Amino acid sequence: MHSIRLSVPVRCFSTDEMANIDAFNDQLRREGNWVTAAGIVGPRFATLIDNRNGKGEMLEGSLFNSPDYYSGFWLIEAGSAEEARQLAFGGSQACNRKVELRPYIQ
Repeated sequence: MHSIRLSVPVRCFSTDEMANIDAFNDQLRREGNWVTAAGIVGPRFATLIDNRNGKGEMLEGSLFNSPDYYSGFWLIEAGSAEEARQLAFGGSQACNRKVELRPYIQ
């Protein structure tokens, strides 16, 4: 199983981009690659929690300070790393954004 995360600048998805993402999601379902997907709000709504060693710290904001940020993710089932890469290329084209591909730790 692989995770594809979207790396997105601060702008929102356009209507055309959302239609392309919906079509890509439908393709993933038809071809048996779909596990789940979701959009997430931008980093200005993030809460960073650090409870290592009982620290109990909670800060407003993201762990990362960058103009690019994760705005969503796909969890996909792929038969090989090459298939996962091809799906990531398709996801990048569909959402018109950079995507990051990572395998799950098994």
